Formats: sequence, C-alpha cells, structure tokens
Amino acid sequence: MMDRGVFSSLRQRLMERLDMSRELEDSEILELIDEMILGGQGIQYMPLQEKIALRQELFYSIRRLDVLQELIEDNTVTEIMVNGPDHIFIERRGRIQKWEKRFTSREKLEDVIQQIVGRCNRVINESMPIVDARLENGARVHAVVSPVALDGPILTIRRFPDRPITMDKLISMGSVTRECVDLLVKLVQARYSILIGGGTGSGKTTFLNALSAYIPEDERVITIEDNAELQIQGVPNLVRLEAKTANARGGEEITIRDLIKAALRMRPDRLVIGEVRGAEAADLLQVLNTGHDGSLSTIHSNSCKDTGSRLETMVLMGMDLPLQAVQRQIISGIDILVHLGRLRDKSRRVLDVAEITGIENGEISLQPLFTYQEDKGLVRAGSLRDQKKLERAGIVL
Repeated sequence: MMDRGVFSSLRQRLMERLDMSRELEDSEILELIDEMILGGQGIQYMPLQEKIALRQELFYSIRRLDVLQELIEDNTVTEIMVNGPDHIFIERRGRIQKWEKRFTSREKLEDVIQQIVGRCNRVINESMPIVDARLENGARVHAVVSPVALDGPILTIRRFPDRPITMDKLISMGSVTRECVDLLVKLVQARYSILIGGGTGSGKTTFLNALSAYIPEDERVITIEDNAELQIQGVPNLVRLEAKTANARGGEEITIRDLIKAALRMRPDRLVIGEVRGAEAADLLQVLNTGHDGSLSTIHSNSCKDTGSRLETMVLMGMDLPLQAVQRQIISGIDILVHLGRLRDKSRRVLDVAEITGIENGEISLQPLFTYQEDKGLVRAGSLRDQKKLERAGIVL
C-alpha cells in the first residue's frame, strides 16, 4: 500500500515547481516527477512497482482526473460513484464495491468536477449545484455540490464501452435471443418506430446503439441528447445535437424540445432521441405523426405496460389535450415497445417486446411478441399484427 504521506508531500513539492506561466507538455511534467522520485529522501529504497505506481498517481493528480483516472481507463469498471472525497465506490461486472483510494481533499474533488464540467461548457456552483456532463470518451457524468450535497461533492460517472456493443455481442452475452434480434432488425429496416424502456442501468442506451446499426446507410439521421452518448455507426449522413444549459455568462438554455423543433427543419429521415423524460414526449409524438417513421428513443419505465402510461403522463405535461387524443397519437406514432431489466444475478436482459395495437377499456393495448420466462429465457409470445410497413418495404418475416 502506498504511503499517503509520501504522496502528499511529493505532490505539494511538484505543485510548487510547476511553471504556471505556461501550459506544460505531459512529457515535461513526467520529467519533473521522475526527478523528484529519483532524488527523494526515503524513496530510493521503495520497490520499483511502487515507484511506478507513485509516478502514475502523481501525474494523474496534476493532468488527468486524479485518482479516478485509473478507473476511467479500466474497461471492467462500468460505474464510478464518488460520495465526497473519502468514499469512492465502483461497479464491476454488475457488482458494487468500495475502492481503497480517496481524494487528498474536498477541494481536489471539486477541482476535478469543475474540470469535467468546464470541458462541456457547463457550469456548477452554489446557484446551479446540479449538472449533467460527459467525458471526452462519452462517459456520462452527473455531479452535485453544496448546498444540495451535504457530505461533500457527489460525482457519478457511467462508462460506456470504448467500442459500441453490437447485437451479436448482446446475443453472446445472453441479453437477447437471435430470433428476437432478427425480428427487431427487420422492424428497424421497415421504419417501425421503437421505444426502449427500462430502469436505471438496464442497458437502454447500449441497446439503442446496437439497434441503430441497422438503420439503412442511405438515410439522414439526426440524434438529439441531453449529453452526447450515442455511438451510431454506419450512417454517413449523421447530425448530432446536444442540449445546452443556461450559464452565468448569459448563454440561453437550449432544451430537447428546442432541438426537436430545429431538427425538423434539417430534412431528417428519422430521429434518434437519447431519452424522453418530460414534456419533450409531446414533441416526439409530433415527429412520429408527421412522416418520420422509424424514429427511436428510450424512456425510464418498469414494464411495457408502464411505458404506455408514463408516456401519456409526459405528453400531458407538454400538450393540453384530452387523454383520449393523446392515446390516439401514441398508437398512431409508436409501433413497438422493448423493455430491458436487470436480473438477480445482475445481468441485463430484454424482458419484453410488445406491439401497440390500439385502445381497450380506456388503456393502450399491447400484443406481446417476446417475453422473458425465468426457466426458459426470452421466448416468442405472439405474432406481429400490423405488417403493412414490412410489406411496403418488401421485407418478409
């Protein structure tokens, strides 16, 4: 275990020696660190591996994300949860565990948060203590500071794979079956509009990325997100839009609703919206009911049935219409619901696929296509009723 006193002493000396009048190259900082380690008292007898680890941690504390950089570069870590400077938890292979390292101070953690937020042109302070941002590698970041966070700054980072996970990979992991994928691929190609639901960490964004790989390459696709996370591949005519929060310098907020309206003037074939959380669901329905079939999005929900009722509630937040009119727009605009979830063994799986078929007894009715059974896995539960889009596209089930 590294001596934290030695690390703190060396870091303080390193900060004193840095030339703050100019931007130093990484190589220059590493040379200073090497010089200090080689000439430091009490360090000459330190084992080589400990010296290498000390060198790396000193560099990360100056130039990267401090103690978190090691976790950012670890492909097995999917979630990083920082509860103040002394408590860091990680998720690895679906299981949460405490990490042994910590920030040297609350101020250092605040510096890291400001560094991340600043790179995304976002602001976090006492007046705006909650912010969403992202890292350069696309990892999702959520930060909360005082006065909302009572025990120190809170930082949550969700890492996505460096390479997008494909449907073949999801099949090999047991997340979905080949039969289900074969159907969904044909539905995407035939321009069925699909809404992917699930809880936090269920794999909605990953599944959306994998499904979007089957959008025909000759289409113009526009993605709209709060924070750019989607990794759409194989679409040359791709436009990526990201929402913007207001800041202290007078910059105006640009919402998902604003971006949807702007995107409609860009001649899209279909839209891919990272997630609908509120009133923008009304704008999504407008898109789906005005000739933009095949659009894709995600939503937080507990089941396919719950997805329908949640969507109704969110649309009513942004549109003053009778419930029956909202339901008619939903069944006219959205064709397929996919629901993902996490099982007791922490694996992420497709649990249900359903077709929206109409309104029955005042509720949106569904035709189950696939459903997960604990003893059998994901099994076929029914056949697609509305095959008009498949027929127009010349696709046979």
